[in-house]
Amino acid sequence: MRTADADILIVPGYTNSGEDHWQSRWEAKLPTARRVDLGDWHKPDKRLWVDKLATAVASCTRPVVLVAHSLGVITVAHAAPIFPRGVVRGGFLVSMPDIEEGTDIPAIDRAFAPIPREPLPFPSVLIASRNDPHCSFERAEDFGYAWGSAISDAGEAGHINTDSGHGPWPEGLMRFAGFMKTLG
Repeated sequence: MRTADADILIVPGYTNSGEDHWQSRWEAKLPTARRVDLGDWHKPDKRLWVDKLATAVASCTRPVVLVAHSLGVITVAHAAPIFPRGVVRGGFLVSMPDIEEGTDIPAIDRAFAPIPREPLPFPSVLIASRNDPHCSFERAEDFGYAWGSAISDAGEAGHINTDSGHGPWPEGLMRFAGFMKTLG
């Protein structure tokens, strides 16, 4: 699948993705990409975030590919069962936070836990780092397998955000291009 043939929905996590974050750069670079406004970025509400993502998916006119980072990944996992059947063709999931064991951010709605373990109803890849401060590689791998995601080992890449030096993240864009080629 070519990016021009899909609605690419950017799904940021807690505090959104700033202008130097790879998600913001991809949004500016890919003409069919748009950020999903999930509401209050600093006080995530699971019900609201899931509803807003499901509404954004349902409003698309082309096949949808999700590009989620951090808490956006968990939001995708919660929302997947309510997406219209067959609309989402793929999920590019990056740096899930372990809100059950690894991350204790008081502003995050505790309803995001437990993290769903049901298989995602679309092909996906989960990019995980070996030294992500918000999730161990082993836990990410475990959830990725439960979701039916291909696991991509990013090595020691931190949380794959601006703070870890992943502003442009060209390697990620190459992985995304390769993932798009696998989608029908």
